Amino acid sequence: MPIEIPTDLTPELVPLSWLIGEWEGRGRLGSGDEDSEHFLQHVSFTHNGLPYLQYRAESWLTDDEGTRLRPLTVETGFWALERKQLDADGGPGLVPADIVPVLKSADEVEALRNKDGGFDISVSIAHPGGITELYYGQIKGPQIQLTTDMVMRGSHSKDYSAATRIFGLVDGNLLWRWDVATGGDAGKGLEAHASSFLHRVS
Repeated sequence: MPIEIPTDLTPELVPLSWLIGEWEGRGRLGSGDEDSEHFLQHVSFTHNGLPYLQYRAESWLTDDEGTRLRPLTVETGFWALERKQLDADGGPGLVPADIVPVLKSADEVEALRNKDGGFDISVSIAHPGGITELYYGQIKGPQIQLTTDMVMRGSHSKDYSAATRIFGLVDGNLLWRWDVATGGDAGKGLEAHASSFLHRVS
């Protein structure tokens, strides 16, 4: 299935362009075995001309047939190629960026490729309950692998120390898996948390 790249997309987002749009589908909590609970998820990746994607995922618990039972959670964040921030970049806060993109051509973006032929990326995701994840990883074609570098927790947040996520585009559908560690050594104890199969809805 061909991927259409928006004509107004800053060059820096071209490697992430296959994510852009609205996705929806069903998944299973935990390891996905027979007694795992079902959920429905709606995910959006949008852009506004700046060198990052805005991410939002809203989920609901469902019955076996997919009927919504109650809200599950919402998470939101930002996805971008990982590179050094330059004077021409915006921020911190409301400090404006230069009018033109910092990386102005495909050649400048290509120079960011890593030794594996992909691009290093960073992803920040905020959750209810005072938890924010900072992931680093790689996007290589229609595949993404992410590992938390840091999990920030509020003083009353539940225990949560590390996570990995993988995403892949298969026959035009978005598949993902999320493993988490909820205590002890952040490098150990990752367990299956959720997985889903999403189809593009716009």
